[in-house]
Amino acid sequence: MVRLAPRLVVAGTSSGVGKTTVATGLMAALRARALRIGAAKVGPDFIDPGYHALATGRPSRNLDAWMCGPDAIPSLAGRAAAATDVLVVEGVMGLFDGSGDPAGPVASTAQVAGLLQAPIVLVVDASAVGASVAALVHGFATFDPAVRVAGVVLNRVGSDSHESLLREALAPSGVHVLGALRRHGDYAWRDRHLGLVPVVEHPDRIRRSIAALAAAVARDCDLDAVVALARSAPFVEVPDPPAARHVGRTVLAVAGGPAFSFAYPDNLELLAQAGAELAVFDPLTDNRLPEGASGLYAGGGFPEIFAPRLAANRPLLDDVRGKVGAGLVTWAECGGLLWLARSLDGQPMAGVLPAHGRMTDRLTLGYRRATIRATSPLGPAGTDVRGHEFHYSAVDPPGDDLDWSGRTGAGRAGFAGPTLLASYLHVHMGAAPQLAERLVATCTAGDRESSGG
Repeated sequence: MVRLAPRLVVAGTSSGVGKTTVATGLMAALRARALRIGAAKVGPDFIDPGYHALATGRPSRNLDAWMCGPDAIPSLAGRAAAATDVLVVEGVMGLFDGSGDPAGPVASTAQVAGLLQAPIVLVVDASAVGASVAALVHGFATFDPAVRVAGVVLNRVGSDSHESLLREALAPSGVHVLGALRRHGDYAWRDRHLGLVPVVEHPDRIRRSIAALAAAVARDCDLDAVVALARSAPFVEVPDPPAARHVGRTVLAVAGGPAFSFAYPDNLELLAQAGAELAVFDPLTDNRLPEGASGLYAGGGFPEIFAPRLAANRPLLDDVRGKVGAGLVTWAECGGLLWLARSLDGQPMAGVLPAHGRMTDRLTLGYRRATIRATSPLGPAGTDVRGHEFHYSAVDPPGDDLDWSGRTGAGRAGFAGPTLLASYLHVHMGAAPQLAERLVATCTAGDRESSGG
């Protein structure tokens, strides 16, 4: 059992109101006060946690009640809060927005806040609102009596007089205005088609933005009240999160660098617990896979942005094609799927998969239940997994080794075999360490076969 640290959840009235700005700013400003800050993100997002990690100096965890199940959320939050003074959790979309799955967990920010018994700081985009802000906040604060909206941060406030008007309107509500941030271009991180730009692409510039943001939050928010609010959360002891059994020793090559920055920290840690030595390489610059690797994990990212440079690294692509073709255990998700295809937007890729990738103007988004129809590195035929898709690309042919279903339909896609699994699904192993165990066990079995053991 572990003690869940003082904590709060930063939620928004909708997407785009500045949750990441406020949450990251609070993390950085509190850290500047010599507090140890833990960070987490509701939902499946990969990019926001990168900003959190820069602000706190430690990994940010994903709390996804749909992929991991509601029962696992307190334990996963306990891992995020370990050895910290305050845990700051950034929400997803609007406070009450969730998976939309009538047969599964809501997976909303409100649900996660309830599971953690955490007070909520509501971020309101005040750029185009005056006294009506009171009705907006009143609605969110009273919509669900089980949800505790305990404070508000007003974002994109236009002037001192605008701030005074907003505060006067909110005074009768009893909801504490914890701060009011002005509009400022330095706090806006350039958008891309999947959201914010990953930290790995521009770390120095983003560090400067976070430093400026921390100073603004320290000036314009009541940090003492924020800490007091976090400490008002009840004392809770939660079980240790699920751990992977050590099943062998192997070297697992992990694609990293600017093109492949999407990997859940919990997944990597579970793979390490199971016995994998994680050897990170950069597909843009390294000309061969790490020495001694018996497995390859290529997660998500933005290979389409770097397609010409990936294509130009023929020595690595040839090495990957030869080794995967010879049975190197491989797990690829989304961006990794595109990298292993024959081409991406006409640029030659590794050619491991009999498919071509292309970017589209259509967003594919949502949670998926999937059954892997063939034996794969994650389990025998019939293994069920839960995952999430978020991409503007397609592969042709799409493959037919996973049966999937989601809120908007069902289908068949992906590629699987005894040593290969490649699909658009991002899988969080936080509540399913057996998947990490199976991947490492498959790698070690390959090690024994290649050594004649």
